[in-house]
This record gives sequence, structure tokens and C-alpha cells, in this order.
Amino acid sequence: MWHRTVSDLMTTSVVSVRRDTGFKEIAKLLAEHDVTAVPVVDDAERVIGVVSEADLLRKEAGRLDPAGLLPVLRPEAADRAKAEATTAEGLMNSPAVTARPQWTAVEAAQVMERHHVKRLPVVDETDRLVGLVSRADLLRVFLRGDSAIREEISGEVLVRTLGIAPGAVTVRVVDGRVSLKGSVERRSLVPVVVRLCQGVDGVVDVSAELSHQVDDTSAAPEHEGPRRAGLAT
Repeated sequence: MWHRTVSDLMTTSVVSVRRDTGFKEIAKLLAEHDVTAVPVVDDAERVIGVVSEADLLRKEAGRLDPAGLLPVLRPEAADRAKAEATTAEGLMNSPAVTARPQWTAVEAAQVMERHHVKRLPVVDETDRLVGLVSRADLLRVFLRGDSAIREEISGEVLVRTLGIAPGAVTVRVVDGRVSLKGSVERRSLVPVVVRLCQGVDGVVDVSAELSHQVDDTSAAPEHEGPRRAGLAT
């Protein structure tokens, strides 16, 4: 099975800044390039941090209200230091949460979710910046056409990976939702079929109505006729 990796989805033309890049220059770069964050790199292009719009907004939020109507915020020491910072080194979140080019979209999405970030600088084995992958980039896997999904499931998953006879299982895909109907040899294959189909790029949901010839999940395997096994996700 083939999965698009971070290197297939990432942006390679990345705007980055140095430790000593000033506050206003960072704000200007974000606006000019229509991005919400920039990696901070050292002289060897190694990623050492990330500055986001949220980091810049701390300075604005920490200012006094000209009308005197809003209460004065009293941030924690770390946030106060960021609000007072004037260069990328003081503003950035460090160490940066990064991704590798060979990661799958699932791996990158899990790291984003775990660290509550919207984008990941992509680095090579020496931590040098090679790209940037965002949530929007990862969602591109769901733009894959239904016919391509159906062909991969029918040919790669069912026939070549699992050895199921061509035509034994009918595959229908509508808007990324996969429906499987047919027969497999062993009952234990049913959840395997579903799990592998769920892992195909672009799949939103999988439902299965599959019969089996042998129940190899019980102590005494059946050798009777085909039985039905319904499974939906």
C-alpha cells in the first residue's frame, strides 16, 4: 500500500527568520507571505524555534487600553517575557515541534494534535529546514478521487495484500465512504480488511457486509456453509 508522505504534501518554499530578526520584520513577513508562523533557524539552517501570530499578539494584549476601560492583564512570567521581547529569539517557542519528510500524513497529524499546533517545520536528519507542513496540507489526502480509492482497495488491499480472489468482494466508494460486500475465506479476515481499508489515503469511513466460509475465531472452527459478518465503522 502506498501512502503520501510529508514530503509529498509539504511546502518547500519556506519563509524563515534568524534569532536576531526584529518584531516588526517578523510581522511584515507574516503579512507579506500570508502565513501564520515562521521557523527560526540558526546559521546552519537548523530549526531552533517557531514564532507565530499568537506570540506577536502577546505584546498587543499586554498594552494598556487607551480608553482605560479594560482591565490590565497580569500574565505569567514566561508570557510577560515574550510580551517584552523584541527579536525572534525572545518571541519563539523552543524547542520547535518538527516533522520528518518520510512521515505519513497520519504521523504528522497525530503530532499536531498532541502538541496543539497548526503547522510543523519539516527537517532532515541533521535538523536542517527542508519544508513546512500545515493542517491544510494534510487535509489534501481527502481530495483524492473515489475511483483512485476504489482501485487501490480492490487491487492493492484485497487482491495483492490479502490474497482475496478478484470479484469476491465488491467495493463501492462515494465521497470517500467505502462499502464492502462479498465473501472472504476466514472470519478473522473481516476486521483486517476493514482496518487496511481505513488506512487508505482519502478514506473517510468504511462499512462492511462480509460473509465467511470458516470461523477461525472459535475453539472449534466451522466447516459448514458461508455465514454473514456485518461490520461498520
